[in-house]
Amino acid sequence: MKLGAFSVSLAAKDLYASTEFYVKLGFKVFAGSAKQNYLILKNGNALIGLFQGIFENNILTFNPGWDEYAQKMEAYDDIRDIQKSLKADGVPLLPETDENGTGPGSVMISDPDSNVFLLDQHIRTISLL
Repeated sequence: MKLGAFSVSLAAKDLYASTEFYVKLGFKVFAGSAKQNYLILKNGNALIGLFQGIFENNILTFNPGWDEYAQKMEAYDDIRDIQKSLKADGVPLLPETDENGTGPGSVMISDPDSNVFLLDQHIRTISLL
């Protein structure tokens, strides 16, 4: 299963203080908008998302179809194929994506220790049919 770029999405209490901390560790703002209460920081191929007031707990995030530079990968597993595989393996899904849709979609799962994973596909797929 090709899950794409991996990042840790942190629930920041103070976006500016958290950003300042991670900048001291060598991270640089890569994407996002402080006005929209989130920033994505990058250090090498490590990605951290800081989200203030958007969700309560930290989330492990994968982006099918994107590499760590937010560039479209040539080969990836579409979120709907990943969802079907997870369902076939008996993995409970929190919200699901429309199995008949195309393009962006997301699925959330939780591991046995209650760690939440967001599988979040941002790219649009093009149907040649």
